[in-house]
Amino acid sequence: MVTVHRQAAWKIAVYGREHGVPHFHVEGPDFRCSVAIATRELIVGYAPARVLAEARNWAEANERELAATWRELNR
Repeated sequence: MVTVHRQAAWKIAVYGREHGVPHFHVEGPDFRCSVAIATRELIVGYAPARVLAEARNWAEANERELAATWRELNR
């Protein structure tokens, strides 16, 4: 697992040995969800609306980094 972004109460991580569409995880103390890198669509799970919006905005601005990290961990 690689944490690629961290806020005070949540983080964005990319895991190795994953399957399905390239995605990242948004994780906090009481929530976890998976979001597609290319479309930023929620795949599974839950995150508060504000957190999900912030994570999607960050992911849009850093899509290349996320995609490269996914490829590196999921060959």
